[in-house]
Amino acid sequence: MSYQPNDPYLVPQTAPPTLSLPQRGMRATTQGPSVSAGAAVTGPQAQRATELARRHELLERLGVPTAASQDFDELARDMATQAGFLYGFVNLFLEEQTFVGLHQPPADSGYVIVGRTMSHDHGWCPEVMARKKALPLHDVHASPRFSGNHVVDAVGIRSYFGAPLIHDSGTVLGTVCVIDPEKRPLSEARRLRDIVIDAGAQVMDRIAQAPVR
Repeated sequence: MSYQPNDPYLVPQTAPPTLSLPQRGMRATTQGPSVSAGAAVTGPQAQRATELARRHELLERLGVPTAASQDFDELARDMATQAGFLYGFVNLFLEEQTFVGLHQPPADSGYVIVGRTMSHDHGWCPEVMARKKALPLHDVHASPRFSGNHVVDAVGIRSYFGAPLIHDSGTVLGTVCVIDPEKRPLSEARRLRDIVIDAGAQVMDRIAQAPVR
């Protein structure tokens, strides 16, 4: 896929464009979150902290890496290739969205190069986590609810397809998703949705094969 020279998201330069998304280094997080002594945690904040602690405990018990993984990178690449999308992610929801699997264009492609982490407030994966089912957005601007998003402005994304990673215990570990700067025909939505759902099943199969601690 290609853009015309006047496309604001194609930067005609050799070096990769400046990243607008958070690009803090990947952390190999093996312990759960900590709460300061005496801190009062109530309501939604308490629920998020409980869910995060449960997620950490399950990932550690299953022996699932919480840092960049070549196996998950390959799964992200295969998913993006099948869908014909520029970017693919295997995303664990830890203190931040953590891309243990990542596929994206080469650094000299002119497209935005993303990091391995992103705020919980950005993107559409938080919606997938909340609804616990796939979210197909063939054109993010087709719905006012999803058109206003930091990722739209930072990366110029027009299409998103994501699916949750749900353990047999019911714990939602994260998501898989593909994103792209070009919108897709509505007629393609079902096929693309099925690709990410199948990729999510592959990730969970891989997790199930990890050595239990």
